[in-house]
Amino acid sequence: MSAAQEIKVAGRIIGRQAPVFVIGEMSGNHNGDLDRALQIVDAVADGGATALKIQTYTADTLTIDVDTEPFRVTGEHGLWGGRNLYSLYQEAHTPWDWHAPIFERARDRGLIPFSTPFDPSAVELLESLDVALYKTASAEIIDLPLMREIASTGKPMIVSTGMATLAEIDAALGAIRSVGGSQVVLLACTAAYPASPEEARLGNIAVLREAFDVPVGLSDHTPGVGVAVAATALGAVAIEKHVTLDRRDGGVDSEFSLNPSELSTLVTAAEQARVGVRSGVAFGPTEEERAVLALRRSLYVVEDVKAGDEVSPVNVRSIRPSGGLSPDEMSTVSGRRFTTDVSRGTPLTWDVL
Repeated sequence: MSAAQEIKVAGRIIGRQAPVFVIGEMSGNHNGDLDRALQIVDAVADGGATALKIQTYTADTLTIDVDTEPFRVTGEHGLWGGRNLYSLYQEAHTPWDWHAPIFERARDRGLIPFSTPFDPSAVELLESLDVALYKTASAEIIDLPLMREIASTGKPMIVSTGMATLAEIDAALGAIRSVGGSQVVLLACTAAYPASPEEARLGNIAVLREAFDVPVGLSDHTPGVGVAVAATALGAVAIEKHVTLDRRDGGVDSEFSLNPSELSTLVTAAEQARVGVRSGVAFGPTEEERAVLALRRSLYVVEDVKAGDEVSPVNVRSIRPSGGLSPDEMSTVSGRRFTTDVSRGTPLTWDVL
């Protein structure tokens, strides 16, 4: 593994030698309520995630208040079809004066708080809050001036690649590196909300890692945790999932978000997948299996016998535990005679025949 395939953020390593970097994304799941936002922070911490991510924009920094067809989400979209962009972003945005208390709560709970900025004013705000890390959204990967603006801070970056071609990803990395950005994690991503497992394209993880020699994770919008755990088994070093308190509460992101118990399951299962894959290839008993070797079947005397009695299926059987002759020896010893009295529960060995 290349040294470029890990980065360090706030004392934590993001790389294949380290535990999975699990990111709980709040996005719009606060539903316009700061208390709920802080409860989500607590849920992310209680679930064992590494980091909490929010998004830093306003409706005015993302778009303009126009309601013509280009400014509406396409009607075929499963969640937001027909929605006016300006009103959608007004509903979903995290007010800028909430950032400080959210970050403070996250740090108090041992999380690494960070955000996705969508314009230079957002970067300025996040710098004032001493953010340790930046994330860029899939749709912004072609905004090379924004990429350079963020990279100029010198902070590590996580870059989502949903919808992007390899050429567009290469151009984004070139822009980042042109201003000295060197610590980058790419996230494979299907930028559909929600996304179907059939379109997860988890094979992209290995391709991105090999093509660009950087750590690669997954930004996952599929339901549940299965795709994310599979990604970890395929070498994803970071997993980002949206988190809500309860999907029944509704909200712009609730349908494809995890609840707190699901997040906890993801954290545990993803790390198990990472460790399990790294266990490699070997045959024969592991250290933990050695105790179970004693439970293998062998030939045992199952009825009291006298010297001179013949070995038969009545008085000798293949049972657990080990200690006697191999079960395959039954055909060899059957009909032979015992040379001594043997009590029930004694392993059958050659010295009693």
